[in-house]
Amino acid sequence: MRRRNFLISGGAAVASGLARSSLAQPNIGGAGKKLIFVPQANLTSLEPHAAPPTVTRNFSLNVLETLYGVDVNFNPSPQMAEGHILEADGKRCTIRLREGLRFHHGEPVLARDCAASLKRWMVRDSLGQTLAARLDALETPDDRTLVFRLNKPFPDLLYVLGNPSTPAFILPSHIAATDPFKPLTDIVGSGPFRFAKDEYVSGSLAVLTRFDQYVPRSEAPDYTAGGRQIFLDRVEWHIIPDAATAVSGLQTGELDWVEYPLPDLLGVLRRNNNIVVRQLDPNGLYPCMRLNHLQPPTDNPGVRRAILATINQTEVMRAVMGDDTKGYHLPTYEFLPGSPSDNKAAMDRIGGNHTKAEIKAMLDAAGYRGEPLVLMHPVDQNFYNAMSQVVSAELKQVGFNVDDQSMDWGTVVQRRNNKGPLDKGGWSMFPTSYPGGDFRSPLTAFPLRGNGPAAWYGWPNDPKIEALREQWLDTADPAARKRLAEQIQEQAYTNVPGVPLGNFLPSAAWRTSVTGQLPGMTPVFWNIRKA
Repeated sequence: MRRRNFLISGGAAVASGLARSSLAQPNIGGAGKKLIFVPQANLTSLEPHAAPPTVTRNFSLNVLETLYGVDVNFNPSPQMAEGHILEADGKRCTIRLREGLRFHHGEPVLARDCAASLKRWMVRDSLGQTLAARLDALETPDDRTLVFRLNKPFPDLLYVLGNPSTPAFILPSHIAATDPFKPLTDIVGSGPFRFAKDEYVSGSLAVLTRFDQYVPRSEAPDYTAGGRQIFLDRVEWHIIPDAATAVSGLQTGELDWVEYPLPDLLGVLRRNNNIVVRQLDPNGLYPCMRLNHLQPPTDNPGVRRAILATINQTEVMRAVMGDDTKGYHLPTYEFLPGSPSDNKAAMDRIGGNHTKAEIKAMLDAAGYRGEPLVLMHPVDQNFYNAMSQVVSAELKQVGFNVDDQSMDWGTVVQRRNNKGPLDKGGWSMFPTSYPGGDFRSPLTAFPLRGNGPAAWYGWPNDPKIEALREQWLDTADPAARKRLAEQIQEQAYTNVPGVPLGNFLPSAAWRTSVTGQLPGMTPVFWNIRKA
């Protein structure tokens, strides 16, 4: 794309033009103990329980904790928990909290805080809802003990409690007891960093400070499992939407770490001996064009299938990653390449396999008559901006009437809650992405859920896919699970909750003075040292 030439030439030239005043902050804690980080997007929401945006999830993992964590291979292990006992043929699980847990306001973490937090999370989160359907009671016989009484064995319980994508974060009970449909505006956790609410400016700055009363586990750190040793006093998140400005700040040393530099600018960074460029997440991201199942014309499954047949993953990934062909996998289906659930069922339905005439025939058969499709197009997110440009152009070429509405990502995050008609602030589609690790199995691939009002934004209602998922959960036989994953994928390409856009693995970049990064799908700041 021509925009790349502009960015490449501009990225190397703006190093002297970075607005230093926008980055200057007091170095609290002394030299080397403050880290300046540029996240992938603005931190517009602090709500941790309602399938949070990736940037909110990343923020929360540093401030809040979960009963269990997972290693880089997604194996669960105790985090806030001391351990657990399984009894009654797997239908009773007793978890004991470890000693030394304390919230940022000074109060100890008690079992009732954990129970209240889990109940809040189970209302909004897909995995939480899965657990709730199998839970008869959640009891707290004393301050350090939680008892899960299940109506059937649930071998994935500990993973569900520790999943890193939509974590079951623990809050004080008085906060957890608030309405789960009213997003939180302040965060009190028990993690290694505290949120400095008085310094928070949406669109500009978020600050994490060291929590001195935090007691880490003794094990070596491994993704969200193990000990969370803290070597920083302060982590500043600077919101810098302009990719060239962020890269320039990294080159001059005004910034320490940029989560996702624009792929076009990675060559510039790799030539700088003071900068490390590396892929931290081996599973990458699963981008998707999410579709609204409640409002026309995307409430029509025939229209959704035509959209699926139109969007070409190859063109999308080329626009996103440019010449970095090692930075994406194609083609991508509903499950992560190489995972036990990976399959090629109904692969002929995705884009790149149909002529314009065939797609127009699909639209005629669906009764589409040129009704507008509102595309929420986030222009301040480089990856989503590129995806939206390609999708909009491809849909228009085959006869869709695309109302391409430019906005920032924060507006998308707020507006995607709107279930109303298009002329009342509703929407038809928007680009998003999920951690690739979510798509290892039907358990965690929450975007494939078809549970109607309780489903993720777009609210698909698909009883068949829900029944197949339940069958998958209730069997441990690998061959049976593989067959069910194939059926789930075929049904997903029939009902089309969203259109997969590929699997890309963006690189992070940081100064060589910053060490200790852990492999995984998110930036965490424990184990990080700054020379």
